[in-house]
Amino acid sequence: MLATTLHAIAMLLRTAKWDWFINLSASDYPLVTQDDLMSAFANLPRDLNFVQHTSHLGWKMNKRGKPVIIDPGLHSLNKSEIWWVIKQRSLPTAFKLFTGSAWTFLSRSFSEYCIAGWDNLPRTLLLYYTNFVSSPEGYFQTVICNSEDYRNTTVNHDLHHITWDNPPKQHPRSLGQKDYRRMVLSNRPFARKFKQNDRVLDKIDHEILKRHHRHFTYGGWCSKGADDLSLSCSDLQSENYGVLKPGTGARRLRTLLSKLLSAQNLNKRQCK
Repeated sequence: MLATTLHAIAMLLRTAKWDWFINLSASDYPLVTQDDLMSAFANLPRDLNFVQHTSHLGWKMNKRGKPVIIDPGLHSLNKSEIWWVIKQRSLPTAFKLFTGSAWTFLSRSFSEYCIAGWDNLPRTLLLYYTNFVSSPEGYFQTVICNSEDYRNTTVNHDLHHITWDNPPKQHPRSLGQKDYRRMVLSNRPFARKFKQNDRVLDKIDHEILKRHHRHFTYGGWCSKGADDLSLSCSDLQSENYGVLKPGTGARRLRTLLSKLLSAQNLNKRQCK
């Protein structure tokens, strides 16, 4: 997953203009429209990175930091007996390990740094995380928090609504109809994860995204200039290229961003 993410970043750096790279999976679902998201982020500093992080590894120290996953096919001809081998290593001293959510909003500047790695830190850490368990939960956190140039650009949040069992299992709890109100009140732009074809997805489409069956999510790019949010959004209206029609989702997201970026919260939640 980490290699795929870095490859996607590299391709986008060469082919498109953008401000933030947002990694999502098929288990994620939006709680705001594209226009809401773009409107809420329009006035933010472009160097911000929304990366949930902590240096308190807890149980991950022994379960994530020390094990080395080795493919036995690299040193053994008998692949039928074992699929992979776990060896132990000591924690590094050249850099400090951080962990957090695998879901991030990365600035273009930091994304370019991860690819170009002009001070060699991203490449060094990529080698370290090659045989790491759940590397997406630590690579970007460790890179950004060990970089003098980027450690103070972090917003310690993944902008996802996720609920966990207690004690937490490997995967978060699936969201349903009973979670709808909490999802909306969280003011977060994405939620995960959902069971396939769960009815709450239809509720999100109808009440939040204004998306009709087999049509696109409502936005200024496809509206015909009217304010009726019930308009179908089935094709691109070229005359509206670049037009935004943010709704209540933009106001909710701005509320969350204002709270996260307040001086009191931002300074306390930097890399430690």
